[in-house]
Parts: sequence; C-alpha cells; structure tokens
Amino acid sequence: MKEDQDPQLPSFDFKSFMVDKVNAVNQALDSAVPLRDPVKIHEAMRYSLLAGGKRVRPVLCLAACDLVGGKESMVMPAACALEMIHTMSLVHDDLPCMDNDDLRRGKPTNHKVYGEDIAVLAGDALLAFPIGELAKSIGAEGLAAGQVVDITSEGLTNVGLDHLEFIHVHKTAPLLEAAAVLGAILGGGHDEDVEKLRKFARNIGLLFQVVDDILDVTKSSKELGKTAGKDLVADKVTYPKLMGINKSKEFAEKLKSDALELLQGFDPEKSTPLIALANYIAYRQN
Repeated sequence: MKEDQDPQLPSFDFKSFMVDKVNAVNQALDSAVPLRDPVKIHEAMRYSLLAGGKRVRPVLCLAACDLVGGKESMVMPAACALEMIHTMSLVHDDLPCMDNDDLRRGKPTNHKVYGEDIAVLAGDALLAFPIGELAKSIGAEGLAAGQVVDITSEGLTNVGLDHLEFIHVHKTAPLLEAAAVLGAILGGGHDEDVEKLRKFARNIGLLFQVVDDILDVTKSSKELGKTAGKDLVADKVTYPKLMGINKSKEFAEKLKSDALELLQGFDPEKSTPLIALANYIAYRQN
C-alpha cells in the first residue's frame, strides 16, 4: 500500500488538518459526556468514547459542511452524535455475544474493564444523540441490518460479492454516508451537492471496509491496535477471501477513483480535505 499522501496535493498538510479537527471533536465529545451521576455508566461511556480512534466520521461531517459553505459550529453536534453512535457499535461489536474481542484502539475492550452489563448499557446510552438522517443509518435498514447479515454469513461457502457489498453498504458505509449528508445539509448545500456527497461517502465507506479486510490479514494486532486475523478465525466473508489480496487492492483503487470523481465541480480548495481523507482511508496502515 502507498503512503496516505497524494502527489497532486503538495500544499495541503493533511496531518495538521486531522490533528486540528480531531482535537476540536475530542474537546466537544469531552464536554458532551461529562463524568456525572451515575458515575459508573458515564465512566464507561467516556472510556470508549475518548479512547482515541481516527474520528473519520466526524471529520467527514465537518469537511462536508465546509465544502458547501457552512460553519463548523453548525455541524459539531451532529459530528459528535456520529462518533457516539460509531463508538456504540464498537462497544457492542466487541461483546462476547458478538465478535468476542479483547482489544480495541490499543486498549482492553469496554466489557473487559467494566463487565458485559455496563458495556451494554454504555453502548445504549451513546445512542441518545441520533438525529434525522442518523435514525435510518443505524436502524433495521442500516447499521443493524449490516451487522445481522454479517453475523449470519459466518461459515457460509456460497456467498458472493453482491452479498458482501450488501453487508458493508449497510454496516460500514451508513455512518460515513450520514456524516457527509448531515454536513452538507446543515451547511446549506443544494440537493445535487448533498447527493454527490452521499455517493462519495458510500464509496469511501466501502473503501474503508476493503482496506480493513486487507489489513486484517496483512498486519499484526500491535500494528492495528485490535485483534488481527479475527475474520479468518470466525470464518467471516471478506474481500480477500472472495477476491484475493491483489484484486482487493485493485477494487480499493477503483472505489477511491470513483469517490474522487464525485468531487469534481466543487471548489478545489474546499474539496482538498475530502480528497486527502479518501487517500488516507485508501492508504492507511491501521
């Protein structure tokens, strides 16, 4: 894989951009979920919510808002809501009844620290912030649907690419899609711009999963900050399993190219963070 840098974007410092945006998101998240009574549940929520992470979804939301001429203050609550829902999905995904994982973001998973009961409740509590577009993205037509099909597909031998795409269009892509759409809507974007950003996000959502599947079989747990090779152990359907590593990498490149094509016609300077974000997702190493 290449580095997360595009030779056509020499003047844009993506790392500084991400540091600035991630810091702003982290401060907003810290303020949104203070440590208050009942202390145990809020402590568990904060443990996973503030444990780090790439913050791709909220940053995408902020960048989409800026692209259509909006201000960061307009969209930060929605950006935080997205990260809370994403964190909930990770807390629940790691539970013994789901993926039964011990490591997340380089730290013990929530249920390993607080117990299964508190982890379930902490995840539920992080769902208190969904708004408008998010309701569909996390329900029976979105995130939940993708998770169900993912679980029920384990061990199956007759699963094709269409089936796998359904899983990740519903499991991985929805929150990224909602991030771009919310940012564009709250920033005052026109319907055409909103739809372009929806499609852009859907492409980078699938791209995120293809890269995730590749990293799962090519990197160590230490490098990833989570358990490596767990998809293979669980006999999950993945892109490398169906296509092989090289074809998966080619598919990732196509998804990235298709995503970037959708940004043509926007202000080149304002679209630069989204171009860099797509490259980061494509060429990340963890």
